[in-house]
Amino acid sequence: MKKLCLSIVLFLFLVTSAFAMVNINTAGVKELATLSGIGPAKAAAIVLYRKNNGQFKNTKDLIRVKGIGPNLMKKIEKEIKVGK
Repeated sequence: MKKLCLSIVLFLFLVTSAFAMVNINTAGVKELATLSGIGPAKAAAIVLYRKNNGQFKNTKDLIRVKGIGPNLMKKIEKEIKVGK
């Protein structure tokens, strides 16, 4: 019974975290690195770009970050947001 309860809790955690959107204006390197195709180096580039240029007005502005092209944007567009 304990294993079943633990399995259910773990499953629910994984499902909810899979649908959690990352706010590209507030996320740090660790959180950004959880996005598909974004590793620590690209995550750091996003944070640096945001620091130097201000917050992103919309998710498509992320393409201005070096190393993020149209294909990667298509891959992560459902995982990211700006604002609330």
